[in-house]
Amino acid sequence: MKHEDLIKQMTLAEKCALLQGATTFGTLPIKRLDIPSVEFSDGPSGVRHQAGAADHLGLNGSDPATCFPTAVTMANTWDPELVEQAGAAMGNEAATQGVNTLLGPGLCIKRNPLCGRNFEYYSEDPYLSGKMAAAAVRGIQSNGIGACPKHFAVNSQEARRQASDSILDERTLREIYLTGFEIAVREAHPKTIMSSYNLVNGTYANENPHLLKDILRDEWGFDGAVVTDWGGSNDHTAGVAAGSTYEMPAPGLASTRELMDAVKSGRLAEADLDARVDEAIELALSTRAATENAASSFDADAHHALARKVAAAGCVLLKNEESLLPLPAHARVALVGDFAKTPRYQGAGSSAVNSTRVDSLLDLIGETDLDLVGYEPGFERHGGENASKRAAALELAKSADVVLLCLGLDEIAESEGAERLSMRLNENQVELAHAVAQVNPNVVVLLSAGSCVESDWMADARAVLYCALGGQAGAGAALDVVCGKVCPSGKLTETWPRRLEDVPSSANFPSEEKSAEYREGLYVGYRYFQTAGVPVAFPFGFGLSYTTFAYSDVKATPQEVSFTLTNTGKVAGAEVAQLYVAKPDHEVFRPAQELKGFVKVALEPGESRRVSIPLDDKAFRYFNVATNRWEVEGGTYELRVAASSDDVRLTATLQVAGTGAANPYAGVDVAPYQTADVTSVDDAHFAALLGHPVPAGDAAIERNMCFRDLNHGRSLIFWVVWLVLRSLKRAADRSGKPDLNVLFVWNMPLRAIGKMTGGMVDMGVVDALVREVKGYGWGGVVLLAVALLAGWGVGVGILLWVLWIVVPIAFAFVRNLVLNGQTKKLLG
Repeated sequence: MKHEDLIKQMTLAEKCALLQGATTFGTLPIKRLDIPSVEFSDGPSGVRHQAGAADHLGLNGSDPATCFPTAVTMANTWDPELVEQAGAAMGNEAATQGVNTLLGPGLCIKRNPLCGRNFEYYSEDPYLSGKMAAAAVRGIQSNGIGACPKHFAVNSQEARRQASDSILDERTLREIYLTGFEIAVREAHPKTIMSSYNLVNGTYANENPHLLKDILRDEWGFDGAVVTDWGGSNDHTAGVAAGSTYEMPAPGLASTRELMDAVKSGRLAEADLDARVDEAIELALSTRAATENAASSFDADAHHALARKVAAAGCVLLKNEESLLPLPAHARVALVGDFAKTPRYQGAGSSAVNSTRVDSLLDLIGETDLDLVGYEPGFERHGGENASKRAAALELAKSADVVLLCLGLDEIAESEGAERLSMRLNENQVELAHAVAQVNPNVVVLLSAGSCVESDWMADARAVLYCALGGQAGAGAALDVVCGKVCPSGKLTETWPRRLEDVPSSANFPSEEKSAEYREGLYVGYRYFQTAGVPVAFPFGFGLSYTTFAYSDVKATPQEVSFTLTNTGKVAGAEVAQLYVAKPDHEVFRPAQELKGFVKVALEPGESRRVSIPLDDKAFRYFNVATNRWEVEGGTYELRVAASSDDVRLTATLQVAGTGAANPYAGVDVAPYQTADVTSVDDAHFAALLGHPVPAGDAAIERNMCFRDLNHGRSLIFWVVWLVLRSLKRAADRSGKPDLNVLFVWNMPLRAIGKMTGGMVDMGVVDALVREVKGYGWGGVVLLAVALLAGWGVGVGILLWVLWIVVPIAFAFVRNLVLNGQTKKLLG
């Protein structure tokens, strides 16, 4: 241990209290030993630090900070160096605001387009996600503070997010959902990792020894602190034993008592407790200098300029008929679309940044060489018809050379706490695009969205620039590309399917049951579409440019793949060259090809450069569920150098020596996975993949029953609570503005009452509430009937009923207050 001398001086109460939040984002300091508190802050696209009333949902105000492009836009740059620069700027801002650890980056896998937080995550591909996350971590931690990659692990839906059980096989877990974290941990050494809300194969991620101990700490060598997601702790003792350090946000002193009792009874080894305390002390002391010595302010203008540079590099040109873009100087432009005036530049929820400034297209277009003929909103932002707005937009479009039509998903569509309802843009936007094209065919769509959308409407546009969610400077970045100041070089980091039904997980996403079954296995994103031969709208890695590139002279060695890249166009530009590895003659089933390397190369017109992409330890491996380790299948591999997953330019072959492991699926019926026929895998084949029967997914009436399930309980009182919550949620859905408080409670388990109330109640109170949900309150009805039959009167009967319900809850509440007082004395 690094801090054994300090730990020896600590009381048991102090050690236990150190492993939890004391405030919404801060830990408890041990002043007598000069151990400072640790201040966390939400990320990952900027610093959301709340000096005043703090919350974990982005509801209250926060200190001004630069809103950088969200992870989807960052990843579309395919430029780790640029992402590292942005991370460094965020880390600088965090330090100036007294933040020790920034909660980001987010690198959950984009399993399905409808996940409400896809905008916070990099990609459907773990290799790319890991490389981008490692870059962000290096940048953030270059300032001396900590980064916190999240959410570890297998977290892909917002529905039931605190009580959903992700069911998947070990190979899929390792190859798809953990590889990105592995890369980030091994290459960037983050000081912290955030565990996810959900269970993984029956055990909460935060108390899962396989995830936290076997893999994260023992296999990958992570020696930092693990912090729960806010309200994500289920059993603090089990978490500490498994390798979790901090329980956040502020569970109260009941958690301290829980750990103390566990140590005294022998349920928790004090050596495990001390290991977690050592991690907590290290985080506090190693980040102290960064915050104490930081400047009182940051260069907001410089960071805004950097945000604009990143956003421009992350713009993806999806369509450009007859080279309509870039627009020439003095082109007469009509600006149409509500998003032109009020940009959609970030997601809703805990990642929402109080931006230092926000650019809009309407404000900035006058700084370009374009001639603006006018602006019209054209449609209602949150859907619905408005004939007058539509008519005004069409009239304006007739008077312009080109229409810049700003379309996108609104705020309710993409938010923490809820899934998207569909892949489509609001119908009023689609109809307007068609109508505008009828009066002016020169339509350039600037699309703002944190994930893919159905694209049939693109037939009505000659050019489409996907701006993703560009942050506070995204509008200026889009104009830089439109006007040709920046040659587009962004490429998609997720496949755009033609329709939602083409996605293999679409039939059961999001899971409304307790279990979320990952029946598609390895076949996520392009791994599915290419192996199954399903056509897509835009492939993974796709993006157009204002110039062209030629690939030639490929050579492959066991260490690297090299080739010559030439800019064959007339303008300077950057190309993202991608390396995919395939084994057509495989014995162990696998996707048709997998991304195993990439490089972004900037070239002047006519310039050629020899380019190398290294082959690392992940290039040929697969996880063998029989040997329980990474293996390599020997034989001939194809190394495909490509401009996108569907656009292979060069192919080399390489003989690779295998590790000699037997096919783990020999004699096992996993037929759907041999051909990627995984859209409707039955129980028998999924069980064969899992290696055990498919677990039952029924939710029980216990501490982890979600509020959304209270109508399945037996309590009249909680039926009323459920009805109120459901009506509030429906009202918020209709309003077009997400109510994150309601969404959080709707998907929250009962145990969170004991973890999210700052110590006002403990799990004893929760257990009393569970007693009521189970229907014990009906015993009060019996007492009421007895009172009436005995002639004691209605008043006495009702009193007996109420006491039957209230007394257990009140007793548990008072007991908690008394014990809190005793624990405070122990802490001095």
